[in-house]
Amino acid sequence: MTEGITFNEALDLARLHGPPQILALVEWARSVREEQGPQVDLCSIVNARSGSCSEDCAFCSQSAHHDTDVATYPMMSTQEILRHAEAAEQAGAHHFCIVTAGKALSDRDFETVLEAVRLIKEKTRLERCASLGLMTPERAKALRKAGLSRFNHNLETARSHFPAIVSTHSFDDRVTTVKALKEAGIEACTGGILNVGETDRQRVELAFELKALEPESVPINFLNPRPGTRLANVKPMDPWEAVKWLAIFRLVLPDTIIRLAGGRVESLGLMQECGFSAGVNGLLIGNYLTTVGPRPEEDLALLRRLELDVSRPS
Repeated sequence: MTEGITFNEALDLARLHGPPQILALVEWARSVREEQGPQVDLCSIVNARSGSCSEDCAFCSQSAHHDTDVATYPMMSTQEILRHAEAAEQAGAHHFCIVTAGKALSDRDFETVLEAVRLIKEKTRLERCASLGLMTPERAKALRKAGLSRFNHNLETARSHFPAIVSTHSFDDRVTTVKALKEAGIEACTGGILNVGETDRQRVELAFELKALEPESVPINFLNPRPGTRLANVKPMDPWEAVKWLAIFRLVLPDTIIRLAGGRVESLGLMQECGFSAGVNGLLIGNYLTTVGPRPEEDLALLRRLELDVSRPS
């Protein structure tokens, strides 16, 4: 395992400002990513149960604590989930993630997910992923037995900032879930969301709290302020700042998949190519949970222009 930069080195890099300094950092991060090869890990998701969430995450339009116009519906059927998976495979995804709103699933909804995972394994070549809230060791083992290979459970933000973002569960609840999944043999897709009021130091804290969990994939989301949420009036992150932090996360986590996820269009804008040059080697393609993303063919064309490999791993 490659060591990566230290906490204090990351803090020093956080002070970089302006295109010349950040471009030099980008080049460093690009050279580190290239040691992993040109492969880009492509994931697509389905919002299989939407809205009416009891949790109060400050950024989320699916929270019942916020007054938003997000679509609300119960758990999709297994066949509906399978149709979304088949469309994702056709669009070029390597992984497919079943996502549900809420702190945890009822036994009935959990059984639906287990059956959907089995169907996707049988009917497609996709790797199976899920994001289902908090997870017990018993449920983690059941998911692994059904054929789940990866589970997304983000820390969201640094431990020191977490109470300002979520009050209905704890940072340790999230860490416990990630550890239970890894103990069951499921890969961890664990990242966070930037620009939710945290300081530069707290972003570095998050990077090292993630590193301690040894996730296989780290999705980096940028806040896309949603009307009706507590963070609705926050301005999107400056593109150069977004690129800088992608590079810093790459240098802290040199052997991990760094995945561009939600809010990338709003924060990076025309600088998405620079974002990939900053060390990104994973991408969420297609639509997000409650917002529309670029068309998958546009993303694949961008990656090919950068001479990155979007083929399915053998």
